[in-house]
Amino acid sequence: ELLKKMKRRYQTKLYKDRIISIKDKMPDCCIGVDVIVGFPGETEELFQETYNLLNELDVSYLHVFTYSERSGTPAEKSEAHIPMHERRRRSSLLRRLSSAKRMEWHETFIGKSVRVLLENPKNGFYGGYTENYLKVMVPEKLPALANRFANVKIGDVRPEYCLGKIDTLLQER
Repeated sequence: ELLKKMKRRYQTKLYKDRIISIKDKMPDCCIGVDVIVGFPGETEELFQETYNLLNELDVSYLHVFTYSERSGTPAEKSEAHIPMHERRRRSSLLRRLSSAKRMEWHETFIGKSVRVLLENPKNGFYGGYTENYLKVMVPEKLPALANRFANVKIGDVRPEYCLGKIDTLLQER
């Protein structure tokens, strides 16, 4: 119902099927979902449907946007605006869900070795990302690792990143 109001050309089933198909082919992939909360006409029941769908989907995180009126749009003229305090409450619920989803995704990498492009050190850690956008932090004393690839074994996770140790420093190409 809300997707139609937002003039989206897809339905929930198609969206759900695509995510299942992607995860089937690439189980370790990172899937982020943009979601708008508080669009005019979003009842508590419709919000709950959205929440339940996102909770059920095998996605890595949510990028939550709180709806704001834009001048000249059909939605601006709607009579069914959601009070701002309710939009914020719903956004907060989805952001908490996002943190839990990200933590679940991170936990799937514990004990695995991942290829990371190390960046400049900060506060005693080299940070970097894998090709599937997993953020990894490595406490290393070795100099000149920035802009190098390394295989890193993940040992612990946080909602924001994974902690690991370098298994192998890869040759520069």
